[in-house]
Amino acid sequence: MSRTRASTRRLPYLLAALLVPCTAHASLFSGETLDAVANGVAWVAIVIGPIIGIAVFWLLHILPEKIAEKKHHPQTGAIQTLCLLSLFFGGLLWPIAWLWAFTKPVAYKAAYGYDEVDFKTGKPIVRDARGEKVVPASASATAPAAVVVDQTEPHLRTVSEQVAAMENQREVEQLRRELAELRRQLAAK
Repeated sequence: MSRTRASTRRLPYLLAALLVPCTAHASLFSGETLDAVANGVAWVAIVIGPIIGIAVFWLLHILPEKIAEKKHHPQTGAIQTLCLLSLFFGGLLWPIAWLWAFTKPVAYKAAYGYDEVDFKTGKPIVRDARGEKVVPASASATAPAAVVVDQTEPHLRTVSEQVAAMENQREVEQLRRELAELRRQLAAK
């Protein structure tokens, strides 16, 4: 009971303290210092903030491109284009580029025989069963360079197919020699 009487006695004093006007300090600074600090904050908000924002936006949008280059994605050029288009479309295409950079193109390997490309040279990267890089027989120094042929001419298309078949025959012969050597090594053990 004494508590309630004590709190009721204090109430008028608390209300009087709230009604007494006191000076409010909105800032640590005053006068010229306040003006200088306000100018500094304005420069940061108007000039430096947007520059940093644009830089972060740009770095974020080229991230899928960098990931594709690091993973030797065979479609890095297309991912780069999608990242650039995403900048103009307000970032709507960016999630697609992000997912594309992380996916491994399954049908690409079935069609071309490899699924990694060195983005600097444009040459395929072939790996053995242990995951180590291997120089394919078609990319060796003795193999002829690939010839790009206009596929509209039937005669040129036939010649191109014959050259590709000859390169495949060389690869098959090389694989047969390697298989025979492995069989000899296994038989020796």
